[in-house]
Amino acid sequence: MNGRLAALAQAGVSIWLDDLSRDRIDSGNLAELIDGYSVVGVTTNPTIFAAALAKGDAYTAQLRELGDASTSDAITALCTTDVRNACDLFADTYRATHGFDGRVSIEVEPGLANDTEATIAQAAELHDLVGRENVLIKIPATREGLPAITASIAAGISVNVTLIFSVERYREVMDAYLSGLEQAAAAGRDLSAIHSVASFFVSRVDTEIDKRLAALGRHDLAGKAGVANALVAFGAYQEVFGGGRFRALAAQGANPQRPLWASTGTKDPAYPDTLYVSGLVARGVVNTMPEKTMMAFADHGEVETSIEGRAAEGQSVLDQLTAAGIDLPDVFDTLEAEGVAKFVTSWNELVATVDAALVSARQG
Repeated sequence: MNGRLAALAQAGVSIWLDDLSRDRIDSGNLAELIDGYSVVGVTTNPTIFAAALAKGDAYTAQLRELGDASTSDAITALCTTDVRNACDLFADTYRATHGFDGRVSIEVEPGLANDTEATIAQAAELHDLVGRENVLIKIPATREGLPAITASIAAGISVNVTLIFSVERYREVMDAYLSGLEQAAAAGRDLSAIHSVASFFVSRVDTEIDKRLAALGRHDLAGKAGVANALVAFGAYQEVFGGGRFRALAAQGANPQRPLWASTGTKDPAYPDTLYVSGLVARGVVNTMPEKTMMAFADHGEVETSIEGRAAEGQSVLDQLTAAGIDLPDVFDTLEAEGVAKFVTSWNELVATVDAALVSARQG
């Protein structure tokens, strides 16, 4: 077992891998990461699936079997197969952690990000198709996504809320989760079986704000926004899930919606490659890392002091950014729109890849 990652896990951080492919499953690599690198979950997204499908021949046999299927149905079959098999690999972890870890995420089609009803329907469909208790359905935290989160939680579906950039939107996400739990309780559902994480993106915040700081000549504030924003978010999490509304639900068996630090690979090579791991340690959080970042931490990462109680410090940095001329609401709106657009682009690439493979399979 890698000592540095084990120390991070001991500090209370759940280590999830931000990558999934059939080759990673079939080769035994994912099992090795579980056994030797303290990995207790996996997240994926359209970009990751597009990359997996575009290389190698791990999907060839199933594509031949799906030769008569529509492209959309083939994508669903390929992705749910990978997620189902990964869920089985994490089954022991899922049971040992009472459902908090051992989780595998699958995302609704990104083109549905602004369609509440279609998102609700596909979340239920993916949940049923994977057919494993430890699956998480990823729903984006767009305006239209919020009621879909509530409806899915109310239906007893565990959710990974993705593409959260601002603390204001994060508060709306937590409210959507609590509303879903309240509806689930009213319907007589077992609240202890419902879990959720809220994926708060980190490095992309620095990338966008650093660009704007450079235009203002304020290099002194560069590289501070991502962690500061996360500090404020963690303070909001402690406030909401330490409050009376959640306590009433917890008395009925409800679980907190854990913060998940996403986009934790460092984009700027000038910054430490473990910046968004070492700097965001707290008990009860998840950090989903690209393999490159995970291995960097395994090699030289240090577990820094917990971020508990540091929300005011983070807010001070955000206030300095505002004073310097950074329009934070515009930053967060831009990042959300770009995030959805990037996933739509990846989805279109995935469609093209699978469509070509199906044509080839029919001809072969």
